[in-house]
Amino acid sequence: MKVLYFAWVRQKVGTAEEDVAPPEEVRDVAGLVGWLAGRSPGHAAAFADPRQVRAAVNQDFATPDHPVRAGDEVAFFPPVTGG
Repeated sequence: MKVLYFAWVRQKVGTAEEDVAPPEEVRDVAGLVGWLAGRSPGHAAAFADPRQVRAAVNQDFATPDHPVRAGDEVAFFPPVTGG
């Protein structure tokens, strides 16, 4: 699974992307966020408040209960605001 990070999420995690192999029990975006938060202090800081992070799975916006699986591309980014 390829995970992409954008904006301040990338800054906190310390990388723009990484390939990960989460355990079998990680089945949705929320589970992935929880698992990623345990990978490093930077990941923990980025996902400290999951409500402040949006996700896309395979370039489609995704809710926390959206399924994820091996081979997916999952992106995390801050909420987008317009003006």
